[in-house]
Amino acid sequence: MTQTPHDTHEPFHTDPSSDLSSHVPLTKPQLPAIAVPLAAAVAWGLSGLISLFMEWPVAGWVVLGWVFFVLGMPAWANAVEGRRKATDRLITTMVWTTFAVAMMPLVAVSWTVIERGAPALTVEFLTSDQSGVIGVGGGILHAIIGTAIITLVATLISVPVGIMAAVYLVEYGKGNRVARVLTFLVDVMTGIPSIVAGLFALALFTLLLGPLPRIAIGGSIALSVLMIPIVVRSTEEMLKLVPDELREGAYALGVPKWRMITKVVLPTALGGIITGATLAVARVAGETAPLLLIAGTLRSINTNPFDGAMQTLPVLIFSEATKGGAKPEYLAAQIERAWGAALVLIIIVMLLNLLARVVGSFFSPKTGR
Repeated sequence: MTQTPHDTHEPFHTDPSSDLSSHVPLTKPQLPAIAVPLAAAVAWGLSGLISLFMEWPVAGWVVLGWVFFVLGMPAWANAVEGRRKATDRLITTMVWTTFAVAMMPLVAVSWTVIERGAPALTVEFLTSDQSGVIGVGGGILHAIIGTAIITLVATLISVPVGIMAAVYLVEYGKGNRVARVLTFLVDVMTGIPSIVAGLFALALFTLLLGPLPRIAIGGSIALSVLMIPIVVRSTEEMLKLVPDELREGAYALGVPKWRMITKVVLPTALGGIITGATLAVARVAGETAPLLLIAGTLRSINTNPFDGAMQTLPVLIFSEATKGGAKPEYLAAQIERAWGAALVLIIIVMLLNLLARVVGSFFSPKTGR
C-alpha cells in the first residue's frame, strides 16, 4: 500500500525542556508590604537632613520629601516589579497626593473655625440677641431666626418656579426656540456673582419703596435669583433620568400628559429633585453680599420679612469682624461672636447637606431583583 504524504507524520515527542513551566515563572517579584511606609520614611528622612542643613522651613521639608517619594517609589518598583507596576504606583501616588492637597484647605478651615468658634457656643449665645448690648455679651438668636426666615421665603419662591421651568424644558419644550433660550439664560444665571442678585433686588425695591430700602423680603428675592437656576438644572437632570418606557406606558393606558407628569415622572424623580433643592438652600444660606445690600442689619429679633431689616448670620459675621471696637475687650468680644456665628453657619450648612442625602435616599425609587 502506497503511503500518501498526509500519512507520513513524525511521531510526537514531549521534551521536558520545552515545558512552559520551566521557562515562565508562576510568580513575579514584588515589593514587601511595608514598601510604601519604608519609602516614605526614607524620603522624608533624607529631606529632613537636607532641610536641617539648608535651614529650610517645614513646608520645604514636606515638599522635598514628597518629591523624593514620588521619584523614589516608582524607581524602586520599576527595578523590582517592572514598568507596568511602577507606572501604577506612580499614578496611585499622584492620586493620593491630589486628594491630600484638596483636603488641606478643608481641614484647615474647619479646624480654625472649630478652634476659635467653639468657646463662644454657650446657652446665652444661642438664646439671646444683641438688643441693648454694647461690647461684651449678647447672642446670635436674631441672626439665626433671620437666616431661617429669609432662606425659607427664598425657597418657597424658587423651588416651584425652578421645578415648573425644568418640567417645561424636559416635557414640553424639547428642541424649540423658547427652550433653547431658557436653557441659555439658566446657564448664564448659574454663573452670575451674588452681588448682581443683590443689586437687582435693591433696584427693584428702590422703585417700589424709595431710595436705599432695607427689607427682608428683598433679601429673599435676591437669594431666589441665585437658587432658581440651581433648582432648574438639578431638576432637569433628574427628569431626564426617568425612563421613556414609563411615559410610554402611561400614554398607552390613555393617561393625559399632565397626569403622567404628576403621577409618574415627578414621583420617580422626587428624590433627586428634593436633593437638588436642599443643596440649593445650602448654597445660598451663606451668601453675604445680596443680604448686606437689601436686607440690612438689626440687633433685635424681627419675624416679619415685609417689615424692615432683618439680621442674618453671614451679615452678622461681616459686621462683627469689620467694625472697630471702642475698647480692646469689646473688639475681642466682637471677633469671638464672629467666629461663633461662623461655626453655627457651617453646622447649619452641613446639616442641610446631610438632610439632602437622607431625603434623597428615602425618596429614591426602590429597586428589586
